[in-house]
Amino acid sequence: MAFKDLREFISTLEKTGDVVHIKKEVDWDEEVGAIGRRVCEMSGPALLFDKIKDYPEGYRIFAGSLATYRRVAIALGIPPDTPTKDIFAEYERRNEHPIKPVVVKEAPCKENVMLGDDVDLYHFPAPMVHSGDGGRYIGTWDIVVCKDPDSDWVNWGMYRFMVYNKRYLTGFPRLNSQMGLILHQKFVANHKPMPMALVIGADPICHQVASASYRKGVSEVDFAGALRQEPVELVKCETSDLLVPATAEIVIEGEILPDKTGEEGPFGEFPGYRTEGIRMGVLCRVKAVTYRNSPILTMIALGVPPDDNSVATPIASALAVKNHLQRYGVPVIGVYSPPHAVLHTVIISVKRGGRDTANKILDALTVRRSDWSKIIMVDEDVDVFNISQVVTAMVEKVHPERGVTIYHHQGNPLAPFADLKERLEQTGPQMLLDATWPLDWPPEIAVPPCASFTGVYPKEVQEKVLSKWTKYGLK
Repeated sequence: MAFKDLREFISTLEKTGDVVHIKKEVDWDEEVGAIGRRVCEMSGPALLFDKIKDYPEGYRIFAGSLATYRRVAIALGIPPDTPTKDIFAEYERRNEHPIKPVVVKEAPCKENVMLGDDVDLYHFPAPMVHSGDGGRYIGTWDIVVCKDPDSDWVNWGMYRFMVYNKRYLTGFPRLNSQMGLILHQKFVANHKPMPMALVIGADPICHQVASASYRKGVSEVDFAGALRQEPVELVKCETSDLLVPATAEIVIEGEILPDKTGEEGPFGEFPGYRTEGIRMGVLCRVKAVTYRNSPILTMIALGVPPDDNSVATPIASALAVKNHLQRYGVPVIGVYSPPHAVLHTVIISVKRGGRDTANKILDALTVRRSDWSKIIMVDEDVDVFNISQVVTAMVEKVHPERGVTIYHHQGNPLAPFADLKERLEQTGPQMLLDATWPLDWPPEIAVPPCASFTGVYPKEVQEKVLSKWTKYGLK
């Protein structure tokens, strides 16, 4: 059964020992972020900050929702110790059956309402997440809702938004993001403001799909229903026709102005480095805020992985890559982007490697997205979820010359390795490492046998050893 809201999820984490309540007063100005960052780097528990400086009792911050695979498993309603490979498989199985949302008339997120001049974004403990950030970021682990005015497509995305003043937000959705495309092609081009809703503190699966990569034109809420295995309840906004999760903690309703900008950033982003400075971002005029009693503000202290973004986000991204490669005719077996790869590296196992397969992978991924700056192709006997096997394949199979392919394409401005010119122009190379045996090598002669338990011993010896494993005194 799906979690009805964030609070029910936190209650379950209390039972499994995966959340710590911090009852000592903490400062929203860097202290909350610093604690959250260090705990992420230690792969520690989720954190609920119960007392925030300058704010009344009950106003809380929750950090680290899905920063470990244990908590991803809990959010999916499967055993916490489920192996990563099985989490991905369950995700893939559920993702094949989208479930449409249902609309309700009454909702917990409407317990309190601010309208017009009564709106005050400083009413909430938006944190200064990192030292050196451009301001207080109320939108980090969020859901940004917008709609294509010419279709039924409702886009959910996870975009950062900073408090500009009590009535305005600034953000920087990239031009090639789905929100950026809707904004600039459908609203800015027609000199119209774009309605949006910034949702904070929905159930964990809703945030997970908002952070993920789904195809243009696909409404993420349907896939949140698929992963929850029951529909998401939505409620209409106060000032627009947008629908938002009914049990969210805070909903900020506004409109992005087509002819105004405001300073935004810098912000410590997901690659683990601050690669951008202050820039002119989109300006959102807030028209209403609705929120629950004793609201909980969700936060992600982005930075060096692992954290929520590098653990939870790549699941859907890897699945999307797998499906996309299959449509391109690539004989793909498995796809994985490890947390420490921060969405810049993807590992792909294939039935048949070689130059043709490598070229198909590069062509497919450069058409789809440019963020994968490093692609590792391995044989099907390499488990993409077993990093030891992947590293061994890279070391032993990648030829320093013919095993490396460089492909120049659009770059990622957040990539720390890119120089200033590449970041500004969003250009840069991709690299594919071919860790597969060459197809022209005779298997019986040229391909060396793998001296591993499953690779060098006969099946009967393996079965004999495994059947007696516990009798040897081994676990």
